Amino acid sequence: MKICFSILTVLAFALKLSAAETNNATPVKIGAADADKHYDQEMIVTGKIAQVTVRPAIVFLNFDKPFPDSPFTAVIQPKYTNQFGDVSILKGKSVEIRGKVKNYHDKPEIALENTNQLRVVGASVSTNAPAAK
Repeated sequence: MKICFSILTVLAFALKLSAAETNNATPVKIGAADADKHYDQEMIVTGKIAQVTVRPAIVFLNFDKPFPDSPFTAVIQPKYTNQFGDVSILKGKSVEIRGKVKNYHDKPEIALENTNQLRVVGASVSTNAPAAK
């Protein structure tokens, strides 16, 4: 009887831990200026793209201010750039970046490997749209 109780206790504890992990599945949203307080954490970083730099070896999306004053950068390595299309259209857009915040030369960044990590927020209104009747 003690063995059964011990096994049930261990299973209940394991299930409780498992449930706690799934409850924390959605990362917390933070502003770009706060990213440096969340190194090695899975976060959603929000802000406005101030500068898009496309180089043959890498793409940088600098938030809120151009380099070197940007408080946060999203980075796309060459093997992933084809997934993102024309990233230059992101300049001036408000976006959310999802991923693990890393420290690169004392600056926070998230490396983007797929398009699910980047989301443009807010609807843009076209001034050329025909009027509704």
